Amino acid sequence: METKERYIISAIVEHKPGVLYQVSNMFRRRGFNIETITVGESEQVGLARMTVTIKGDEKVVEQVVKQLNKLLDVVKVSILDPEFTVSRELALIKINTPNPAVRSDVINYTEIFKGRIVDVAHDSLIVEMTGSSEKITAFIELMKTFGVKELARTGITALPRGMKSTKME
Repeated sequence: METKERYIISAIVEHKPGVLYQVSNMFRRRGFNIETITVGESEQVGLARMTVTIKGDEKVVEQVVKQLNKLLDVVKVSILDPEFTVSRELALIKINTPNPAVRSDVINYTEIFKGRIVDVAHDSLIVEMTGSSEKITAFIELMKTFGVKELARTGITALPRGMKSTKME
């Protein structure tokens, strides 16, 4: 059985309504699953950067890139090499803290993981955690022992390291 690797695809797209729909619809039509997707304006006026993570093998990724390149509003597509890529994710985690001892433990773990407490309520804390997906997953797994009330993750956003660029030249 082939192992499925995680691939990060960076696409420069027209920054206008309907582009995200076109891209997600292409994935749906082809039967590809999007693990995470982030979109936001780029440093280039009128263009947005879309970061998509998928799991699959090289053949699947090549097919995704070919299909993305066929879309009119997609300007450039790159597969990012994880070794030479800076990637980050943001998560907000609401954790059950029914008493001072639990609250203290959660605060200590948050500090160890270099997170931030962004909201305090009588029976819960909301922690902001940024970093690698693996770090965030490890923190969430640890917090499950206290009770994760709610969770929101942004998905990965990424840029190639150094002078390598995914922007249009």
